Amino acid sequence: MTPSKSGSGRTRGLTTKSSARAASPTAAAAKKLPFEVRPSPIQGLGGFATRRIPKGARVVEYLGERITDEQADERYDDVKMDRHHTFLFSLGDGTSIDAASGGNEARFINHSCAPNCEAVNDEGRIFIEAMRDIQPGEELFYDYAYERADGGDEEDDEEASRLYTCRCGAPTCRGTILAPRKPKKPRKKAAAGAKGQSASRPRKTEGAGTRRKKAETNGKSAKRARR
Repeated sequence: MTPSKSGSGRTRGLTTKSSARAASPTAAAAKKLPFEVRPSPIQGLGGFATRRIPKGARVVEYLGERITDEQADERYDDVKMDRHHTFLFSLGDGTSIDAASGGNEARFINHSCAPNCEAVNDEGRIFIEAMRDIQPGEELFYDYAYERADGGDEEDDEEASRLYTCRCGAPTCRGTILAPRKPKKPRKKAAAGAKGQSASRPRKTEGAGTRRKKAETNGKSAKRARR
């Protein structure tokens, strides 16, 4: 399992709370969770429902240390990793949640291209919610939708897809935990007087940094997250 990043400039004055007491649930609270963590046939450990979870139910909050995206990039270097493995979840405002520090059981919920849960950003807090009724024994999944690099070419995109391989086995599996590709926009016609030159110039591709998960918006502020 793994999360993501985003670069924004709103990082000054950020107070980081990383104490286990503040970030992780007590044993009593953990017993109230509607799922348990055990080995998964998909990847490592996973979360499995211990009772029926109704559609729309808030399953668990994704907890961990809140750090700036710059700190996340310093902690994790995708290029040097044998495989991408972090617990980063981007909040889309220049900060991320690192569940490797002070995280809870939410970090073990695996990815699937045919998920039964979704990650929702509710005013800067990430929650995992059921997309349909889930029966006892079912493994919980949500779509990590790792961020794709803006302005990257197709070759870079294919290389990233191989690094972030998906083995969920769903009929709709797209082969990667990266977010689905956005449809290409039609090329704009050259501006008047440009003499055949394209009106929109190609942007230089910047390093993607450590990728994170993406969360849906709960009618609040739209944010991104990475795993």
